[in-house]
Amino acid sequence: MQTNDRDKLNRLEELKGRLFTKNFKTKIEHRDKFTHTHAEMVPDAWGEGGANASSLASIPNKFLTKTAIFRNFFIFSVLFFILTLGYAAYIFFGGGNTVSNDNIDIAITGNDFTAGGEELPFSVGITNKNSSALDLVDLIMEYPKGTSGNSTSSSAGTEQSRQSLGTIPAGAVRNENMKVVLFGEQGSVRTIKFSLEYRVEGSNGLFIKTKNYDVTIKSTPLDLSVDAPSEISPNQDITLKVHATLNSTKTASNMLLKIDYPVGFQFASATPAPSLGNNTWNLGDLATAAERKISVTGKMIDAVDGEEKVFRISSGSQPGSDKSTIDTIFNSVSQTIAIKKPFIDATLFVNGVSDREYAINTHTGINAEIKWTNNLDTKVNDLEIRAKITGNAYDRRTINASQGFYNSLGGEDVIIWNKNYLDGFKEVAPGASSSVSFSLGSLPIFSATTGLLVDPSIKIEISISGKQLVSGYANTDLKNSDSRIIRIISDVGFTNKALYFSGPFANTGPIPPRVEKQTTYTVVWSISNTANNVSKGVVHSSLPPWIKFVGSVSPSGEDLTYNASTREIVWNAGRVDKGAGITGVPRSVAFQVSFIPSLSQVKTTPVIIDDAVLTAHDDFANVDVRFSKGSLRTLLDGDPSFPGDGGSVVE
Repeated sequence: MQTNDRDKLNRLEELKGRLFTKNFKTKIEHRDKFTHTHAEMVPDAWGEGGANASSLASIPNKFLTKTAIFRNFFIFSVLFFILTLGYAAYIFFGGGNTVSNDNIDIAITGNDFTAGGEELPFSVGITNKNSSALDLVDLIMEYPKGTSGNSTSSSAGTEQSRQSLGTIPAGAVRNENMKVVLFGEQGSVRTIKFSLEYRVEGSNGLFIKTKNYDVTIKSTPLDLSVDAPSEISPNQDITLKVHATLNSTKTASNMLLKIDYPVGFQFASATPAPSLGNNTWNLGDLATAAERKISVTGKMIDAVDGEEKVFRISSGSQPGSDKSTIDTIFNSVSQTIAIKKPFIDATLFVNGVSDREYAINTHTGINAEIKWTNNLDTKVNDLEIRAKITGNAYDRRTINASQGFYNSLGGEDVIIWNKNYLDGFKEVAPGASSSVSFSLGSLPIFSATTGLLVDPSIKIEISISGKQLVSGYANTDLKNSDSRIIRIISDVGFTNKALYFSGPFANTGPIPPRVEKQTTYTVVWSISNTANNVSKGVVHSSLPPWIKFVGSVSPSGEDLTYNASTREIVWNAGRVDKGAGITGVPRSVAFQVSFIPSLSQVKTTPVIIDDAVLTAHDDFANVDVRFSKGSLRTLLDGDPSFPGDGGSVVE
């Protein structure tokens, strides 16, 4: 025993020495108490034969064996997942205690056609063929917006009604009655969507089964008719008469009627007046058989022969907030009017202009010319042209009609040209054309005898007529007309003056102005106005470099500003009512400036303020007006107390 222990101790000491020596070399030993004399050497490179090659060749086989195992495991997992998914689907859709949408039937019984505005009933049958009950069931009917039937607002353009059905047991059948009133144009199709919302035991999900049902509107709830000519001539007046009647048994609320005018139509008037713009009428609530009549008058301008102008009239319900939009159209109609070149044409020119409306001031004369043409390929007999003058602003004594007769009897004020005054009017050749003319003047807008004219205007209406011989024995009357409105521009007055001894401010400094001594002046601008209200009144001026803007303005509420950089003074006068400065006080503003003369200005009358320009808009004549006044100097002609020698600068 002692010998064995000694041997073990020696071996341990030998092993320890090997481990800590620098020249340690590995010697492979096995714990089988046998020491192998050969060494296991790891090759530095792969060999091509021998024991090493055979050992390496066995490695791919082991790798392929492990790969096959993993591949088989993956295929098995996929197959297991597919089988599990298939089983779950089978259980959900067809298996035992599950629910499927395919096992729910929605049967709808109702009419495929209905009259607009009439009540349409439906019978909805629901069959649950599943082996489980349907819980918390709601039946929803969704239909186009604008109908009625205990509705609540849904998505844009639709409304819906909802009925709670509670629980529908497995294999049970439920029948529900629903009704709706549909609106729309004749022939339009309204789609009604029925939805069944439900839940199933053991699930928090909401399931939906839907079915659509189409209904055709066989008749409109609102009758629309239009009375208008089928043909008109360019620049000819036209009147459309629209008649709306509700033929529904249900009251229609918040009804609107709109007319879309064609390009070139110039609106003149309507009865009743539109509730919005010139083409929208609020018809209010219409009861059964209620009627509404609308008449629109205008003129077709800028139209050419052969064109077709289409007026589109539509009516329907109005949404709560928007007073200009039709939410659901109940009915719409179109009226097509053909533009035909007139048989005999007549066009009125005022001072060379053929515009429907024309504006002049009281100092401008009125020269009118009527150009006419026979557009037929046959003769026209007994041609006659008439010009009727109306309004409150023309002077009857100035009317002069060459080649015609002015009839003033009974206030007619009509100028007539016919065969009695012109031989050529007895028989007019095909395609012939010529003209007749006349002139007149306007009255003063304000006078001591007549006072102030309100909305001064002159209207000239012309008509042309003749007879066409048809088939050698019958005459056909031919007519055409035209008109112009001449509006008189208001006489707007503008004055500017500089003051020292008068005005709203107390001025200081020497008069005449003295070199290197400060003198202040008051500048006053005034606007007068006669017959028409004017708006957007603005006065512009500027100060020369030797003048300083003091800053005092009267009245203090007037909008007058000074720009020190540009030295510009701007008065935003805005609206100036008619009669200002004539029958009432003028519109005025005053401000103060100062002047310190230089030696170079001795014996001169320097400019205090530059030219002033007034611009404004005549609201009645619908034209801009402009007036200007010259600059003001230190010689104050507008101040009655100013001395004659007080303007020149002295030392």
